Amino acid sequence: MELGLWAFGTAVVAFIITAVIGKFLVPFLHKLNFGQTILEEGPKWHKKKQGTPTMGGIMFIIGIVIATTAGVLLYAIGHGGLDSVSRFVFVGLIFALLNGAIGFVDDYVKVVKKRNLGLTAIQKLVLQFLAAAIYLFLMHIFNGNSQIPDTAIAVPFVSGFVDLGFFYYIIMAIVLVGIVNAVNLTDGIDGLVGSITFFACLFMMLIANVLGFGANVIYAAAAAGGCLGFLVWNFHPAKCFMGDTGSLFLGGLVCSVAVAMNMQLLLILIALMYLIEMFSVMLQVTYFKLTHGKRLFKMSPIHHHFEMCGWSEMKIVCVFSGFTALCGLGALLLVIFG
Repeated sequence: MELGLWAFGTAVVAFIITAVIGKFLVPFLHKLNFGQTILEEGPKWHKKKQGTPTMGGIMFIIGIVIATTAGVLLYAIGHGGLDSVSRFVFVGLIFALLNGAIGFVDDYVKVVKKRNLGLTAIQKLVLQFLAAAIYLFLMHIFNGNSQIPDTAIAVPFVSGFVDLGFFYYIIMAIVLVGIVNAVNLTDGIDGLVGSITFFACLFMMLIANVLGFGANVIYAAAAAGGCLGFLVWNFHPAKCFMGDTGSLFLGGLVCSVAVAMNMQLLLILIALMYLIEMFSVMLQVTYFKLTHGKRLFKMSPIHHHFEMCGWSEMKIVCVFSGFTALCGLGALLLVIFG
């Protein structure tokens, strides 16, 4: 009960800070002319969103970082000091912030330097793999006294853990970068990433509570609260976009919450909606090349396909968020009964 109150309080703080910052940040971004450029290959009706301020992810980054830091430290003071889970939370925040910084540079190049595509794909990948390497190294350092190796992952319905040894680092680096980019690709319509991530974090908070990861409960609660605070400004019709600054930060955050609990396999289930978005792009490109110009979907990522089929942005957000909630519920049940 006490942990639930801490989590609720942290979520409320993250929500308030994020929503209030938006009151000042949105007009400031307008003043700087930090508007989103809508590319020609997107849905034609998105052109009316031209000039909507981007880089709004700054508001929930500040809200989540402040709420998480205060919440975890205060909770630790009342429960015997920082434990390994608390340290993992702060390492996770570092990973999320590193990805957010990569997104900020990408947004800056797009908006200020007027280069529509921002950083090149190679530049992004190099920086993202570097961020993943730093994160995995720090997790190894702070896991030094644990009885469970940092290269071990929990497997549902299997007693104990499976230790992947050195291959863990290679596999996880690819998974981390893949999911971070999948979250980034999902950010294409008003409120989509914020809503999906809210449900992903909500169910990871419940999973952390079942497993007894107190600091992770607070971390996930802060993330959920920050997402709701951002939706005040990003829900359709959006007054502000999160930009790569926000989407890459959230990608790193979602990954780090799961990894801190050794729930790497369940991360795949919880992040399934993001991954479907990413694979829809990969399938579209592959099919286009193999068939010399034919398309598998009307447009990718797949949320644009449903737009082209006549779905409203609100319907897409509701259906995709509902799917994520079902995936989160499935992951929770696996933890409870597995």
